[in-house]
Amino acid sequence: MPPVRNGVRASSLDARWMKSRYSNAEGNCVEVAPLTEGGIALRNSRDPDGPALIYTASEMAAFLAGAKDGEFDHLV
Repeated sequence: MPPVRNGVRASSLDARWMKSRYSNAEGNCVEVAPLTEGGIALRNSRDPDGPALIYTASEMAAFLAGAKDGEFDHLV
């Protein structure tokens, strides 16, 4: 995967952003987008021009597995 720098302006990425159907109407959402280079970008929906964090598929898989197992439930 060619590197895309973390913190790149999210709106500069050629990406189709998606958010969870659990997101609320106030715009408190995390959006994700697959990148053509193979990475996965995340951004804050309240700041679509703000920075994007870029992860590999394996990094996202590890995070999602932990979330599904409840490892982060204490944060909300």
